[in-house]
Amino acid sequence: MDGIRCLWMRGGTSKGAYFLAGDLPAEAAARDDLLLRVMGSPDPRQIDGIGGADPLTSKVAVLAPPTRADADVDYLFLQVFVDQALVSDAQGCGNILAGVGPAAIERGLVAAAGEETPVRIHMVNTGEVATALVATPGGRVSYAGAARIDGVPGSHAPVPLMFENVAGSMCGSLLPTGRAVDVIEGVECTLIDNGMPCVVMRAADLGVTGTEGREALDDDAVLKARLEAIRLVAGPLMNLGDVREKSVPKMTLVSAPQAGGVVNTRSFIPHRCHATIGVFAAVSVATACTLEGTPAALVAVLPEGDTFVIEHPTGAAEVVLERDVAGKVLRAGTLRTARKLFDGLVFPRD
Repeated sequence: MDGIRCLWMRGGTSKGAYFLAGDLPAEAAARDDLLLRVMGSPDPRQIDGIGGADPLTSKVAVLAPPTRADADVDYLFLQVFVDQALVSDAQGCGNILAGVGPAAIERGLVAAAGEETPVRIHMVNTGEVATALVATPGGRVSYAGAARIDGVPGSHAPVPLMFENVAGSMCGSLLPTGRAVDVIEGVECTLIDNGMPCVVMRAADLGVTGTEGREALDDDAVLKARLEAIRLVAGPLMNLGDVREKSVPKMTLVSAPQAGGVVNTRSFIPHRCHATIGVFAAVSVATACTLEGTPAALVAVLPEGDTFVIEHPTGAAEVVLERDVAGKVLRAGTLRTARKLFDGLVFPRD
């Protein structure tokens, strides 16, 4: 088979393959079959593909000209499962989103405009628009800079991202049950969607501290069975239907901050503990911290300003929440970085 144009990039704390829609099959089943062969799935090591044997490094962005007037590019996110023959478009990804602006300029979908180029990105998975600000000195994308994010070594050019109208992105409303607290399987939960459907629970209510390493949590079969039981009940309550084979909602354990942040997290995506926390999941968790009486609010230390530092296993993610006088979240933003790793042809398994 001939090779397929592919831009392999780190976006935030994830890595993924960025394709132009026109270079992939138009029919979804054929496209997904191709992507499984590109990544080397299903196989725990993804040894015969470019996937990195982890959900964070088995991701795809499909870019296309915009289908709406208020955007510069369409972005479809696809999660390619590692050990299952499954490709899911049931969620967005804010980390891979960080690479969309640079990739759109690299591929000629968006023209560079001055030292910094704003790129309005239509997130096809959720129907919302995000704005990324990309460094383009001399009319070319620059990945060099002084911005640092936890979970990524070194420093890079900043890619600020701002989101509007993401409440209910997949569930129809910020709190799909209409309640800030629901009790599922005897555990108090906040079912929330401010860009990413999440079930937020106190770690202590699940019999853990929330400070454990991801390996220890991944090895805790009893904990993971309880989380999955809660997730399967939460799915229909969040208007997501049967989530048995879906990657949402994310399950997030919260505990008191350990390093001066707002709250400490351990996020499952949905069956493996995340090395960090997704951008949109961090926004949803930060929002949950502002809702009185929620599990997150009971352990959080709220900031004086708009910046919410969400701690995770390898550091922290900063989220900016702009709120009205009543405390309602109006807009959310974060700072990510991205880097081009290679640009060339990828050859899928026959």
